[in-house]
Amino acid sequence: FKAPSTDHPALFRDLLRTNRVHWIAEEPPAELVREKMMECHFRFRHQMALVPCVLTLNQDGSVWVTLVKPARAITPGQFAVFYKGDECLGSGKILRLGPSVYTLQQGKNREESPKKEEIDKIEPAT
Repeated sequence: FKAPSTDHPALFRDLLRTNRVHWIAEEPPAELVREKMMECHFRFRHQMALVPCVLTLNQDGSVWVTLVKPARAITPGQFAVFYKGDECLGSGKILRLGPSVYTLQQGKNREESPKKEEIDKIEPAT
């Protein structure tokens, strides 16, 4: 898929999953273990701005990363690196991506405007 522009919604995602995270402190942060969720920041490219996110810990040690706002051009195989303040917590390889903003918008558009055939089923033409 080639997006028509560099800011096309198909390039933006707000959900991704990593493999088992390598934690610098060897263990996941206590808050993440206790609550199963934790707010922090992440980046997936060197020198990019940190992005606020929420981590959800999976039983296999992987995490779901939910971004506060969608980020552009996240790619499986890149590493997600997690931070709390200035401290680097650890990293995991990005395995899966959630749906793109474009896909989510298409879904919303479908929900908001039923197709003509669906309307005909509800209100038969007289």
